[in-house]
Amino acid sequence: MSTVTESIVNEVKKAISGKDHIIAQTLTAILAGGHILMEDVPGVGKTTMALAFSRTMGLDYGRVQFTPDVLPSDITGFSLYDKKTETMKYQPGSIFHNLFLADELNRASSRTQSALLEAMEESKVTVDGSTYLLPNPFIVIATQNPAGSSGTSLLPDSQVDRFMIRVSMGYPSASAEKALIDARKNGVNPLDSVKPVCDTRMILQMQNDVNNIFIHEKIIDYIVMLVNKTRGHADLERGGSPRATLSLTSMAKAYAYLSGRNYVIPSDIQKVFLPVIAHRLILTPEAEVNGKNPVEIAQEIIKAVPTPKV
Repeated sequence: MSTVTESIVNEVKKAISGKDHIIAQTLTAILAGGHILMEDVPGVGKTTMALAFSRTMGLDYGRVQFTPDVLPSDITGFSLYDKKTETMKYQPGSIFHNLFLADELNRASSRTQSALLEAMEESKVTVDGSTYLLPNPFIVIATQNPAGSSGTSLLPDSQVDRFMIRVSMGYPSASAEKALIDARKNGVNPLDSVKPVCDTRMILQMQNDVNNIFIHEKIIDYIVMLVNKTRGHADLERGGSPRATLSLTSMAKAYAYLSGRNYVIPSDIQKVFLPVIAHRLILTPEAEVNGKNPVEIAQEIIKAVPTPKV
């Protein structure tokens, strides 16, 4: 499958310039079966990235632009009375797609944000006592503007924890921004040149291959030690959850897979640790006052925990 994954990356690069590491992290999370949170200012390509992945991976795609008036039923669906059958008939919501883009999720109300919790954790939704399975694979790519932006509210901790990784696009370099202009000459949209290189069957096969990647007992101990270190850190009010441990394991397996190996090595853990763990860390008030941030603390933890020899 190495040719397929290389082709996916190359196709996404047609639409996104100068963000190779973000493309790689996003693909890694998708193959690990996780959801992605993209946090950044408007206009840096978050939505374009999601669209490019949906096209090149042959994923059925749905998008909701979140605003305060979006209701939970818009996402999960609702029951409607059918006069012909004299029964309540379920009308699926907008979440019933392989790839669901929750655009500017932190502009929605807390109630609407919470509508995603069951879907992201169990790939199903429950409406009026009935449960409906979501398509497989099911991936959420959510975008949000930085906290404090006009019209935004903080995502619940329980929802943030359900995102396998958080990434930040950042502003492009001067050369990448010039390439952005060149790619749009004569009204051309680079997304139109992105071609499908696989389908859902192949994605499910790759996800299954990732699940079967070998991970040594010492590597598992290393993962547990890293996450446990976040829970007792003096600058952290809250560390990584058990879900974070599982996410770190899955991401490391996917990274090994993309590196052409059928086993995990310590550097795989170190490569994915920051995007997996940083958004789950809650600083103490004292640490915030002193200007510390979760990324720096995560980097300290990687240096503090001895790397196992396998």
